[in-house]
Amino acid sequence: MKRDRALAYAAFAVVCIVWGTTYLAIRIAVRTIPPMLLTGTRFVIAGLVLFAIARLRGEAIPRSKRLVSELLIVGLLMVSIGNFSVIWAEQWVPSGFAALLVATAPFWAAIMERMRKDGDRIDGRRAFGMLIGFVGVALLVTPGGAGGAFDVHFVLGALAVQVGSFAWQYGTIRGKYNLGDVPPLMSSAFQMLAGGIAITIIGLVMNEPRRLRITAEGVGALAYLTIFGSVLAYTSYVYALRKMRVTSMSVYAYINPLVAVILGWLILNERLTWISIVAMFIILGGVALVQKPRRRIQHPTEHARALSFDRC
Repeated sequence: MKRDRALAYAAFAVVCIVWGTTYLAIRIAVRTIPPMLLTGTRFVIAGLVLFAIARLRGEAIPRSKRLVSELLIVGLLMVSIGNFSVIWAEQWVPSGFAALLVATAPFWAAIMERMRKDGDRIDGRRAFGMLIGFVGVALLVTPGGAGGAFDVHFVLGALAVQVGSFAWQYGTIRGKYNLGDVPPLMSSAFQMLAGGIAITIIGLVMNEPRRLRITAEGVGALAYLTIFGSVLAYTSYVYALRKMRVTSMSVYAYINPLVAVILGWLILNERLTWISIVAMFIILGGVALVQKPRRRIQHPTEHARALSFDRC
């Protein structure tokens, strides 16, 4: 029991730290690897590794046309649009800012859940959390918030992240209600492969390889994103979620942006203004209000099956 608890906390620490560092790795990798090829290569390799792990664990391959088509749709939404939007945006958006913009994803989830038939209603607390969260985003994308990074590309990148967040959460909700019968590792493997292959094909058609520059820095960042960001962190997430309470696990959503902001500042010299710091706490405060659980707490194993791999 003590050993299981220690392993669960170790896995949780991996999730908190590694997923926070992926924004830095993306910012480094996208300097030399075009965004579509970066997204596709990362998730095709990670998908193959997770597929192998899932088969070794005895997880069955989905056979029904309904499940396979749903896995393809969710993969396109979450990888080809959701993850790609962050990678594309980080050509201009500092890594810490990208992490803070991604942190608003629960707002879109609350809106879409409300629009669903029999979905959860948005009470006063959540509505207030969404309001102040979007105020924080608005502050972040002003000249005072973005500092020297502010320009047209920065604003377009910030908008792209929000579009990606919408697609990500729509894919998450579809997966939650339509893919509950698919084992979690196999589900994520299929989604990564579907989205990764699709965005790679688009990148090849758009002749992205012409912009590719092979450097040790870029290859190292890609390897880190694939091995640590997609494979290690996700399997750690699934393991920890089966051993810990969902409410305890949700803390990673606040730690990841803080890790990303600090690393971007320390390693890439990404400038923080006082407005961006205020915006950070406003956004995270809004997320805390939106994510505060209701009385009914979902069982960890149910949650592990319902949700897919994390965004970055």
